[in-house]
Amino acid sequence: MVSVAILGAAGGIGQPLSLLLKLNANVSKLHLYDIVNVPGVAADISHISTNAEVKSFLGAAQLSDAVTGIDLAIIPAGVPRKPGMTRDDLFKINAGIVKTLVEAIAQNSPKAFIAVISNPVNSTVPIAAEVLKAKGVFDARRLFGVTSLDVVRASRFVRDLRPDVDAAALRVPVVGGHSGNTIVPLLSLASTPVLLSAEETKDLTHRIQFGGDEVVKAKDGAGSATLSMAYAGARFADSLLRAMKGESVVEPTFIALAADPEGAKEIRDLGAGSLEFFAVPVELGPGGVKRIVPLGAQPNAFELEAIKVATEALATNIATGVTYAKGV
Repeated sequence: MVSVAILGAAGGIGQPLSLLLKLNANVSKLHLYDIVNVPGVAADISHISTNAEVKSFLGAAQLSDAVTGIDLAIIPAGVPRKPGMTRDDLFKINAGIVKTLVEAIAQNSPKAFIAVISNPVNSTVPIAAEVLKAKGVFDARRLFGVTSLDVVRASRFVRDLRPDVDAAALRVPVVGGHSGNTIVPLLSLASTPVLLSAEETKDLTHRIQFGGDEVVKAKDGAGSATLSMAYAGARFADSLLRAMKGESVVEPTFIALAADPEGAKEIRDLGAGSLEFFAVPVELGPGGVKRIVPLGAQPNAFELEAIKVATEALATNIATGVTYAKGV
């Protein structure tokens, strides 16, 4: 019996994410929370012939009930990115939303896994961590920034260049963060070797880093990447749910490196330095982060330089989140 709460379930990511989680056989209870429109979303999804029981929770008065007795909280809540907006622009709005939601989780289900989708992830995850610390319930192994869309894009975009590659099977480790040049795809370490020229590597890396801009531009003011993000979020949630049952699953995710100090030494030596948070490949288990998975080989010079650039930007992003949460 696994209970999952989706906080922001009526939004552009929340609705398709709710649909995909309703289809997941490992979910027995699905709590859908939002400040508007969520009763209709829940009623609609509840008619799907799977065993998960769906309940809706509307507005601040029902937030505590929405996150009581849950095993996993997924947070896509907040405003979408629009043309001309950066993830930093989103911070001013989404930071307060994430803080409020995590406070409720800490109060009512302190041992729940928390998967943060709300951007900017590089700052909202540190906010969540500080809230949990303030409540005395922080466990670095149970807090995740969902960076799976970067991994999904890397696999798909490689296939765009090399049509003989199976995008569904290809795994490209993506480290760093979840915005622009903090996203570092380690194409040289792909699960299936992919031969790329220096120019192809540069262009492909940039496309993976700024793939969200393609969608924002194509939607012409109507939103950002919602369907692909919902897919990526559902994939990460499924990995967590399988890990809860004892299966060994590996997913890259933005975590507090304190979750595995020994395993973090590799990425620190490669350029992450003293950063508290970094996206790394993680083996998930029943308790959350089981270990940080070694990369298996040395990234190339281009990738090492990209890690350096990412680290500099991440230091600022993380500090922004921590400062906000502490009210400094």
